[in-house]
Amino acid sequence: MSEKKKGNAFTNNPLVKAVGLQKIVVVLVLILLVVVFSVASSAFRQYSTLLSVLDCTYYLALLGIGVTFCLITGGVDLSIGTGMFCYALVGGYLITKQETPVIVGIVVTVLCGLLVGTINGLIVSKGGHAPFLATLCTMMIVRGMGAIITGNSSITWPSAKAPNGWTRLIFKMDVGGTKVPIGLLWVLILAVVMSIFLNKSRPGRYIIAIGSNKEATRLSGVNVAKYQTLAYMISGVFTGLAALAYSSAFQSMIPGGGGGIELNAIGGAIIGGTSMSGGMGTISGTIIGVFLMSVLQLGLPMVGLQANWQQVIIGLVLIIAVYIDVLKNKRLA
Repeated sequence: MSEKKKGNAFTNNPLVKAVGLQKIVVVLVLILLVVVFSVASSAFRQYSTLLSVLDCTYYLALLGIGVTFCLITGGVDLSIGTGMFCYALVGGYLITKQETPVIVGIVVTVLCGLLVGTINGLIVSKGGHAPFLATLCTMMIVRGMGAIITGNSSITWPSAKAPNGWTRLIFKMDVGGTKVPIGLLWVLILAVVMSIFLNKSRPGRYIIAIGSNKEATRLSGVNVAKYQTLAYMISGVFTGLAALAYSSAFQSMIPGGGGGIELNAIGGAIIGGTSMSGGMGTISGTIIGVFLMSVLQLGLPMVGLQANWQQVIIGLVLIIAVYIDVLKNKRLA
């Protein structure tokens, strides 16, 4: 007798299998939220709101892409939120206070992310520390370093109208008086590149293998420490890129800020299907999940919910996402 086919006509559909059921569900929920917020608030239907959603999505998506690699290894990077603020503060300080060329500030911003990401990776892979604890410590360190370097003062990157303010045009250009969200193009390009890297390159496959079974990967001759460190280095670089996105969208950064932003990025990755136990995740799913988080962040205040209720609802969404991840892991076990 042939084995009974599991699932139903929908879940067994080739398109559903190719895209992933969780991604499809998240996209449907995202569409539903946009419809509900648009009906409930006329302000949400404005073009300026779309730009605000995208401004939030840029840096969350870049953080999410990077931390997805850490999550896939079975780890996590809690330093990305405060790290993003710290690196943006350092880069902005060099440009506005030390009058260094803008390109120097940009390079230093990204290099700061790479440095901290490398340190995180080495502490986890060589030092044997739990990723949660290791990155929690670096989170506190970079929060303090941002304040120390800038003298505990807020930093504003050059405005779009300033001679050296071209960095703000990287993510949002002014065409005939209309703001064009060109940053969406850069984020999508980076998402495609990193998706190909994760799924088609040898380092990417090793990173997935580490999360699936670290010991078996080591016994097969793979330098686990090397590729585990690489995952955190990627997270650090994308945190630096997120710092550029944040500094181009918002007026100023305050030392000590960024706490909690990492949870939105990690939550977006989990909502998009990345497993907290490692070995499973996609960049496309992370992008979709991050869009959902951004719409919630911008949409909930527009329907009259206070900040406390926003946190409650977002927290409930994350609980549901984690529960789905647990159920998925039980089914695959």
